[in-house]
Amino acid sequence: MFEEVHHRPCGRPTKSGSPCRAQFSGPGFACKLHTTDHEKALVEAYEQGLQAGRAQEREWRQRAETAQVEHLEHQIRTLREELDAKNRRFEVDGHQAVTVDGYGYRWNGPGTLEVGDRVLLPENYVSALRHGPGPFPGTVTELGTTYTGTLSTIISRTAATPRQTG
Repeated sequence: MFEEVHHRPCGRPTKSGSPCRAQFSGPGFACKLHTTDHEKALVEAYEQGLQAGRAQEREWRQRAETAQVEHLEHQIRTLREELDAKNRRFEVDGHQAVTVDGYGYRWNGPGTLEVGDRVLLPENYVSALRHGPGPFPGTVTELGTTYTGTLSTIISRTAATPRQTG
């Protein structure tokens, strides 16, 4: 009745009494000429149920995939935090190590730096392209660093620049 069979004969009796030879496909009982109103309603209800079921399946699949992605992202964050904790250095050669705008530096000036402190950094080949020649400003974004290479030394603290209102 509701099987997805393609091109099957109707088989219902015609006016002459012989079986109808009209071919039809998809769910249904007979060709369009010989299908009753009740059978049409059944086929329509079947198709609506099928569409609703497929829509529900898509929604459930999407929810399951979203939950899986969130779980994996959480695992990645946890593993990164564990790796960071194992590799983070807070002191290098007796000097404070900090991260400034994503890059590791060391501080050998007076006192200790805190997150949010503004500092003056030495020129490097990237800063010369981005900021022009000479020292450039930065902000301490993290205490310690996970960078394992040689760290440049921060030149000095700078005063926080007041925000302009406009």
